[in-house]
Amino acid sequence: MTQRALFVALILIIGSTAARAAEPQWQAGVAVAPITPAEPMWMGGYAARKKPAEGTLAELYAKALALQSGEQRIVIVTADLIGIPRSLAVNVSRRALKKYQLPRAGLLLNASHTHCGPELRPERDQIHKLDDKYSRQIAAYRETLETAIVDLIGDALQDLQPAKLSFAKSTAEFAKNRRYPTDKGYINRRYDEGPTDHDVPVLQVTSPAGKRRAILFGYACHNTSTGIMRFNGDYAGFAQTDIEQDFPGVAALFVAGTGGDQNPYPRGKIELARKHGRELADAVNRAVNGPQTEITLSLDTAFLEVALDFAPLPPREELEADQESKNVYRRRKADYLLGKLDRSEQIEVSYPCPIQAVRLGDQLLLVAIGGEVVVDYSRLVKAEFSSLPYVWVAGYSNDVFGYLPSARVLKEGGYEAGGAMLYGPLPGPFTDSVQEKVLEGVRRAGRKLGYSIPQQPSKTEEK
Repeated sequence: MTQRALFVALILIIGSTAARAAEPQWQAGVAVAPITPAEPMWMGGYAARKKPAEGTLAELYAKALALQSGEQRIVIVTADLIGIPRSLAVNVSRRALKKYQLPRAGLLLNASHTHCGPELRPERDQIHKLDDKYSRQIAAYRETLETAIVDLIGDALQDLQPAKLSFAKSTAEFAKNRRYPTDKGYINRRYDEGPTDHDVPVLQVTSPAGKRRAILFGYACHNTSTGIMRFNGDYAGFAQTDIEQDFPGVAALFVAGTGGDQNPYPRGKIELARKHGRELADAVNRAVNGPQTEITLSLDTAFLEVALDFAPLPPREELEADQESKNVYRRRKADYLLGKLDRSEQIEVSYPCPIQAVRLGDQLLLVAIGGEVVVDYSRLVKAEFSSLPYVWVAGYSNDVFGYLPSARVLKEGGYEAGGAMLYGPLPGPFTDSVQEKVLEGVRRAGRKLGYSIPQQPSKTEEK
């Protein structure tokens, strides 16, 4: 090759590289922070617990994945926690808006719902009557956690750099429906004939050169493999650890799906939590190493709330009768509600359920719903957007206020239908309009993102 030809070839290579560098591309940032309490405190998830945590089996983490396309940004925060209370989500989102100009629709908060994490819902003290020491610990931990999450969001945004996004899915089989029908109603027991969603959706984030940086994955199942008195993330925590060991340098982030009526089986031992975690990590491995769907460069987000109506309170005479119940939680709930009535305090007639939608390219729609969402909603939401390549439905997002039953579950009754509200301050149960109101909220979020969804006849009230 002559000197002139070599010069021309070099110029063409430099020009081609510069053109590729100038092309618009995804920006992604990742951040991780430990959130394990520094001292033993009350644990969230099982009302029957009588003492605080007895140490730590595995660290708890909050993790953030920031994605940007042009001027649009989304930060997805996942955490090894029982839930994100509404008040905490509101405070974090306000601070993120002020500090990072991140709008509410650009922040998604998802809790793994581990039952081996700290209690951080101070309103639970109104029913469970915790000692002052533990109530103060909850308040102090929440303050620390709030700042940690705000800082984590900033760290992820600070880490933004060119990236590629791709999607794949696999399956894991250990989640089973737990609503077992009997002559006396539905009880919490393995029910293989009940509905499930075994999908394991996986979003992979790599550098432009192909180096893996983050893996976001989900599953629809309670994190209730055990109820030991040591902090750990249950199967989801072990799955994240396994994935990060399988792919050194990668941050693995777990998104809880619509697992409100799903349990891991078998269960009851920490070895089983590790086993389920490994099964989920293997499913992620299959997805990551299999064919990928590249996510095209476009991003849009929507956030709204729908008011879910509560059924009227029972007559005062019934509440007074409950004060004599042998069930301590029924007595406490009756005392709580009657106390509010006697003080002429307002009792909620509805609750604002958050609904968020994130459109990633033309290939993926992520719908995140508040509460402990039962698995019916995964099927229902996917049916609403059946023309799309894939719809990822998450629960436990932005506010874990209690169970979110479908029309079927509400009609059947049982724990998820309203029985669980005995253990919290909400009056409950929801009325039979709950499913349609949630679905209309999802439709409205979809329309905000540009999807062509016909307006359905509905009385949904939205805020």
